Amino acid sequence: MNRPRVLVFLGVAAVAAVVATAALLTINNGQPEPATRTQQHLGMVSGTVWVANEDGASLTAIDAGQNKVVTTLTGIEGPHNVQVAPDGRTLWAVSGSASLAVMVDTETLSLHGTVPTGGMPAHVVVSPDGKTVYTTNGADNTVSVIDATTMKSVATIPVGSGPHGLRPSPDGKWVYVANVKGSTLSVIDTATNTRIADVKVGQAPAQVAFSPDGRFVYASLKDENAVAKVDVARRALVQKIDVGVGPIQTYVSPDNRYLLVANQGTEAKPSTTVSILETKTFKVLRTVQTGKGAHGIVIEPSSRHAYITNMYANDLAVLDLKTLSVVARIPVGSKPNGVSYTPVVLNNPRPTTAIKLPQHDMGTSEMAH
Repeated sequence: MNRPRVLVFLGVAAVAAVVATAALLTINNGQPEPATRTQQHLGMVSGTVWVANEDGASLTAIDAGQNKVVTTLTGIEGPHNVQVAPDGRTLWAVSGSASLAVMVDTETLSLHGTVPTGGMPAHVVVSPDGKTVYTTNGADNTVSVIDATTMKSVATIPVGSGPHGLRPSPDGKWVYVANVKGSTLSVIDTATNTRIADVKVGQAPAQVAFSPDGRFVYASLKDENAVAKVDVARRALVQKIDVGVGPIQTYVSPDNRYLLVANQGTEAKPSTTVSILETKTFKVLRTVQTGKGAHGIVIEPSSRHAYITNMYANDLAVLDLKTLSVVARIPVGSKPNGVSYTPVVLNNPRPTTAIKLPQHDMGTSEMAH
């Protein structure tokens, strides 16, 4: 009489064990738990993600296929932003404390050269053809224009108050600049290197993002907790929508499906989310927890993965745009800010590489030999 009861008990225990095991492999909405998701995403994308660690005086290189750090470049003080050139052979960073734009050879991980900028450069971008580099200079309310071949500054363009983020249009004809101490986006004509317009968008625009077709620009409004949508042809604000607290960087997926907005908050009260908007409806689809002080965003060309720097967590979150969930967190340097992606894989990564910046007199540039 007892044996059947034992068998029943063991059967229930076995079922319970299976259920418990299954529960460990799932989280909200039936998605795999983070460790499992991380394994599933290894090898899905090839390339390198570069992160600027502003307080760490370093740049971190991450193998996008393995989601692991492969190189740390030290020696650049106050690198707020980093940008890989379109061909992936060089990258640019700014040194806020030294007021320099810095070019690094990604093949040799050596310093190619530096160019003086205006005071306290914040962001650096490279034109779609790779020939021209632009930096925002927060202390001077200007944008520096640099010839990437000659490593010379070719123009200084007055813009609005506190220029911060900037990006070129997909066709390279325009550069839009977010003036975070004001309420406007400055529009630069790249053919003449002149500011041709200012578009009023709202309080404290921090960064801009172009739609892939170049029709719209989206600007984060840090002090309004909102995002503005601008019609590029009319240079006019057409819509706003609320997002999280303290939005900073914005980025549109290459397939033009999503607009991502990193909500940083403040150091005293950091936000921890990224707002995901559908570009078709300009509505918030989901708000995803990514980490303390979400700041920088980049999306790789397949539109499957986004990379978000978390300033107050000192890490990078990898966001799966199919499931809208974080699949990995990668420790980087202190106070990570800007982030850039290239499909080019580092051929000869080294754990730590130091570069030494030359001393500059204002108005000069120097090539490394």
